[in-house]
Amino acid sequence: MQGFLRNDGRKGIRNIVLVAYLVECAHHVAARIAQHFKDDVHLIGFSGCAPNDYAELMMRQLCTHPNVGGVLLVSLGCENFQRNRLLQDIRNSGRPASLVVIQEEGGTLPSIEKGIACINNMRQEISDVPMTTLQWSDLMIGTVCGGSDGYSGITANPSVGHTFDFLVDQGATCIFEEPGELIGCERLLQNRAISPELGDRLYNCIVKADKYYKQMGHDSFSAGNATGGLTTIEEKSLGSYCKSGSRPIQGLTYPALQPTAAGLWMMDVVPDGEARWGFPNINDNAEIMEMIACGCHMVLYTTGRGSVAGSAISPVIKVCSNPDTYRQMSADMDINAGAIVTGGASFDDIRTLILQCIEQTASGVPTKSEALGHREYSLGYKSFGCMRL
Repeated sequence: MQGFLRNDGRKGIRNIVLVAYLVECAHHVAARIAQHFKDDVHLIGFSGCAPNDYAELMMRQLCTHPNVGGVLLVSLGCENFQRNRLLQDIRNSGRPASLVVIQEEGGTLPSIEKGIACINNMRQEISDVPMTTLQWSDLMIGTVCGGSDGYSGITANPSVGHTFDFLVDQGATCIFEEPGELIGCERLLQNRAISPELGDRLYNCIVKADKYYKQMGHDSFSAGNATGGLTTIEEKSLGSYCKSGSRPIQGLTYPALQPTAAGLWMMDVVPDGEARWGFPNINDNAEIMEMIACGCHMVLYTTGRGSVAGSAISPVIKVCSNPDTYRQMSADMDINAGAIVTGGASFDDIRTLILQCIEQTASGVPTKSEALGHREYSLGYKSFGCMRL
């Protein structure tokens, strides 16, 4: 595996230029700039105008991700986002960064023209980033599930858990999350913690999620899950739990906070305090972007019903649990874990396929969602007591 060596010593598997808008009013200009280029220029953004530590930290971590070579910030000019602080943080990381302020440039067209010129210069500047060899221990890999079905807990999810066990044993960092989909598994998580204190935190994380969802009048069980054959929240929770594998849990992290050591980590995505920010994750891409903000080079995305979403910045590998869905949507799926129930495949067989796909992806081979041009992203408001800029 070959990657890109950053000034801070981190290693990336992509060398993209990121166009990041800082308020929804700048979205169109930023999108037009990004659309002028091809696969190596990605778009993300924050739609809100009011300040929020979570959103600003997320943007800082995304803009300095090891897969990012350079950044163009696009500001309207009157939003509350601390654009100059973000610009300096990016430059301090050793990356080239530019800022376009639409109100100062004279409107839409001049801003687009300036942004395109900035990126042309930036792409040239990052074309000679030094390459470096990647080991398993250099990688950080996350996992989420979306469109779960009755096969998820018996094919794709345990296959990812089996893969995580191998990666952790090789010194990699692996992250799982979705506390709202782990309700009922709090004792299982607690018993795998490396310390009693961490066990209590993991337990309380699930209790907080249960309370939050009840306050919102919402849970993680969707109509699509039922149509796909899931019967109860217990079945869904245990199926989701399988993605974590069997290794000890090293720590509990939060969106945009990078794990401090290798091993298996859980990410808490449910805001602290009373339910005031809406649903913890309004779509799967919100979870994916939070994992990427933690530093994940790629994300293993298990799906039974069939999600087509990918992501900006870091590749998504689709592990399909349902053999019928794989046949129907094979152009979007990377791995057919459903072969466990129809083709006589073992968990070891699917793990081997996932590891091969990880190696290829880390070496620059596009995943299915990348090849199709999927670069979804989602970023909103949250609040965590541990999160400070």
